[in-house]
Amino acid sequence: MAPTFKTISSFGINTTKYFWKVVSFSDAKNALYRSSLAVSPIYENCLVPSFLSGIMSVRHKHWNPKFRKERSKKMIKVKLPDYEEMYQNKELTPDEIRAKMKEKGVAPPRPWMEKPIYISCTGSIFEPYVPPEGDGKVTIISTSGVKQRIEFLEKKGKSYLAIRKIRSFEDDFDIPELAERAQTIYIEAIEALVAKNKHKVHELVTEKCYPELMYQTYRKTIHWNFIKSLEPPRIVQVRCTEVISKDNVFAQATVRMHSQQTLAIYDRFGRLMYGNEAVVKDVLEYVVLEKHLANQYGLWRIHGKIIPEWMPPKDPILKTFVKQGFRMKPKADTIVPTDDVIVPKSDISTVAV
Repeated sequence: MAPTFKTISSFGINTTKYFWKVVSFSDAKNALYRSSLAVSPIYENCLVPSFLSGIMSVRHKHWNPKFRKERSKKMIKVKLPDYEEMYQNKELTPDEIRAKMKEKGVAPPRPWMEKPIYISCTGSIFEPYVPPEGDGKVTIISTSGVKQRIEFLEKKGKSYLAIRKIRSFEDDFDIPELAERAQTIYIEAIEALVAKNKHKVHELVTEKCYPELMYQTYRKTIHWNFIKSLEPPRIVQVRCTEVISKDNVFAQATVRMHSQQTLAIYDRFGRLMYGNEAVVKDVLEYVVLEKHLANQYGLWRIHGKIIPEWMPPKDPILKTFVKQGFRMKPKADTIVPTDDVIVPKSDISTVAV
């Protein structure tokens, strides 16, 4: 029985590759193959193409030789884990595991875990500047003013050494430029605090100053305004210190700022707690800025404030408390107008003085 075209074509596909590799298609061998396979002459072209002569091999190369190296790099040898060995290692003692790891050249695991520590700022103000008594009120012509100038010149020796240390890290370090930048940083930090922009405050103050600046500002409204500078800001002291190693150097600069400002703080109910928006006050401040000199991307940030002992105490904060034995009256629908806003009568009755 002659095979069908489907069986012949499939048979021919499976056999022609073998014939092309090892057989020279001569007339005698073609006749021998026809007789052994019992293939009709009609389908012999499916087995042995007439245009082939001699031995033919299969081409395994890519038709485009370009990017040959890139194609070879795609083959990645992956080392698969030996699960049988891992299962056997469970029963080994720690000494046997250590010996086996030593044979393979693998470092044994340490019994402790060390975490990297990054020190971005110091924990305090080292060598704090001591402001002279009466600063901002006395003049240069007076006796006390002359004494202040002499004391300032005496303390300038350490500052010059610290400035030389800073210039070993920064060639373009300039004292007047830092004083002007310090005032800009101070204004931006307070404005970010008023706007409750915590991310901006983090960029302008150190990690030590941040909790001190944000202390008790929750649920309070702050109105602050910088009017003008009465005196140009100036650097009164510069110090450097080493933390842990000699290469890890921090620098601190104390800036004297004499300006006019307005400040008013309101609680969550809108009652005035401190200050007044209409009253302009003269403010003398000694702000300390710090920079991590060893850090290539370090910035000058506010680190703290120096409050001298001779400075007069601040005005107390006004707080509202509930009287003892006070009973809340039932709410009424009547509206009682006040000077600023219109509030319900029931709300006014609950407010204690």
